[in-house]
Amino acid sequence: MFQNPWFETVLEAQRRAKKRLPSAVYGALVAGSERGRTIGDNMDAFGELGFAPRVIGHHAERDLSTTVLGVETSMPVLISPTGVQAVHPDGEVAVSRAAANRGVIMGLSSFASRSVEDVAAVNDNVFFQMYWTGTRDAMIQRMERARAAGAKALIATLDWSFSNGRDWGSPSIPEKVDLKTMVKFAPNVLPHPRWLWTFGKTGRIPDLTAPNLQPPGGAAPTFFGAYYEWMQTPPPTWEDLEWLREQWGGPFMLKGVTRVDDAKRAVDAGVTAISVSNHGGNNLDTTPATIRVLPSIAEAVGEQIEVVLDGGVRRGGDVAKALALGARAVMIGRAYLWGLAANGQAGVENVLDILRGGLDSAVLGLGHRSVHDLSPDDLVIPDGFTRTLGGASVRAGA
Repeated sequence: MFQNPWFETVLEAQRRAKKRLPSAVYGALVAGSERGRTIGDNMDAFGELGFAPRVIGHHAERDLSTTVLGVETSMPVLISPTGVQAVHPDGEVAVSRAAANRGVIMGLSSFASRSVEDVAAVNDNVFFQMYWTGTRDAMIQRMERARAAGAKALIATLDWSFSNGRDWGSPSIPEKVDLKTMVKFAPNVLPHPRWLWTFGKTGRIPDLTAPNLQPPGGAAPTFFGAYYEWMQTPPPTWEDLEWLREQWGGPFMLKGVTRVDDAKRAVDAGVTAISVSNHGGNNLDTTPATIRVLPSIAEAVGEQIEVVLDGGVRRGGDVAKALALGARAVMIGRAYLWGLAANGQAGVENVLDILRGGLDSAVLGLGHRSVHDLSPDDLVIPDGFTRTLGGASVRAGA
């Protein structure tokens, strides 16, 4: 039966991804930790917010464009860095091309399966993401490599706590794909011939290495090798964060903030932007949805630095709600990965088009000319919706 490759919602992209991918690969995209409460709250919280539309005063033309860290984007949606996108042979390069074609910024993980050079070659606006992992010399080498490739900003992700133990079970992910692995996973993979053919026609197999962590003159580590290095690296201090920012010397985003006091400390540390993020629910479960903590953080530091949100964004209306509550832009992760799995580069473009259409509809219905006009007055916010972590009593620099 013919299936139109175009899909009308991100949820439909997820359904197609689930059908197309081996269960182990699909499970890796779902991710999450413990009960999965934070994943659910990230999405469900957007549904608790309502719109307050206008009946007259709509504008025939709307401007959805903005800038993030000084870089222009056609809409306030960024590709969030996610590790090892081996759901498609072109991986992050396909995502980067899609982002470029839609005029949005590409965030690339240091744990990506494609190199920063390859990704930056197809998109002029790449932000490179790093964890605090390895020696300082290794971190400098990785930053300089990203800078030489053309990365325009650095994203530091520091909120990871290595949570595990999923009630629905964790996927089985191999260290590498070789003959022994292919035999072992054959029962899981063979029932998905379309996914196999996607790789087969390129002559490549899924790459589970992290080329952006490759040392000079050495081999790229496997994903788990990189993960082990990360686990063995002592966690950073605020002074370490300042050092990292100084070494980069350009636009700098701290990703993983959910507390007001952390946001204020980030301002003191000299960051350009923060991402209000709970790592997509992959970190400490039962952390509140990011859209619930966004208003208090935006109120505390939004006039000093840029505030971006990620977590649970599945519709253009979600983007509008985040902007109305103080975000400059949002970052998407699973949404574009579903698109990549469902239909490659075209699937990622499809997801971006869905978000653009939904955002444009919201701006139109709310009677605005620009995304910059969105405000809390455009929303119906239930009593008790928001959460303030790291209390109002904490002052900047304390």
